[in-house]
Amino acid sequence: FACSGAVDPYGFERSEDFDYESYEELMSEYLVVLTRRSIKWSKLLKGKSKVQKNVKLKRYVRKGIPNEHRAAIWMAASGAQDQLDKNPGYYQSLLGADHDSKLMDTICTDLNRTFPDNIQFRKTSNSCLLKSLYNVLLAYGHHNPTVGYCQGMNFIAGYLLIITKDEEKSFWLMEALLGRILPDYFSPAMLGLKMDQEVLGELVRAKIPKMWRIMADHNVSWTLVVSRWFICLYIDVLPVETVLRIWDCLFYEGSKILFRVALTLIHHNEALIQQAQSLPDICQIFKQITHGPIVDNCHAFMQRIFFDPGSLSTSTLTKLRVTCRSRIIAEES
Repeated sequence: FACSGAVDPYGFERSEDFDYESYEELMSEYLVVLTRRSIKWSKLLKGKSKVQKNVKLKRYVRKGIPNEHRAAIWMAASGAQDQLDKNPGYYQSLLGADHDSKLMDTICTDLNRTFPDNIQFRKTSNSCLLKSLYNVLLAYGHHNPTVGYCQGMNFIAGYLLIITKDEEKSFWLMEALLGRILPDYFSPAMLGLKMDQEVLGELVRAKIPKMWRIMADHNVSWTLVVSRWFICLYIDVLPVETVLRIWDCLFYEGSKILFRVALTLIHHNEALIQQAQSLPDICQIFKQITHGPIVDNCHAFMQRIFFDPGSLSTSTLTKLRVTCRSRIIAEES
């Protein structure tokens, strides 16, 4: 669909106070980067039906996947394409199965709350995505009855549909995210989500101790300030273009990227957070730090997330997850 000034390229309406001037300035720089990357990607993919994961591809992904290749690379990197190939017709069979009426009702309730500011999710739109969104969520709920449907999943499925424009691909990407990439974020107990918020706390304690101290002094739980970051994978938290760049890495490198983003936001705003006098102050500041020039410039921001937080190995993450998980289980029992 055509992108008019009041609507961004993905269908989101721009706010009334949208700063067109800085946006134009930023985009003119970013378009140069995009064009250069696009040429490199076309060369890389020329005549290839499959891409192999390697150091070069990882570097390319970190510098951003051009929109025309995004769906294909997400599918390949996450293993979703393999699953789709191995299970032809599976998605359709889920839609054809008997439906759980409770699941249908829960999904329907949330449909209209999904991206009210996006013209593609309106009944009046010619290419309305609401029916596709309903189908993807319903199919996933039947595929994974332990999870069924959970708030937040509508936003993830919505973003996948905006990018892939394809229900079946969106379903398999959702399956890759919820089944493999994110450790049980959406299970009924949300143990993985709670665990990763605690893990972030431990990483802050190790890497930005002053920040950890402030949070502890004001008795702020990490859940209070970062749960939306994790559960929505930064959707509606950071600008669309920045979220998509984060997702490029999420599908390729896994959930470690979510911590890099969080640590960079906290690290960059250390001085601001230190001014907080109370718990409400801190909550307000955490809402504030996801806006502004640092996150609008998605290319520079993505460079920072691999530099600012320093090293973050998978083994460190795995150890912290084990520790935090047992701590949460002990506290909840």
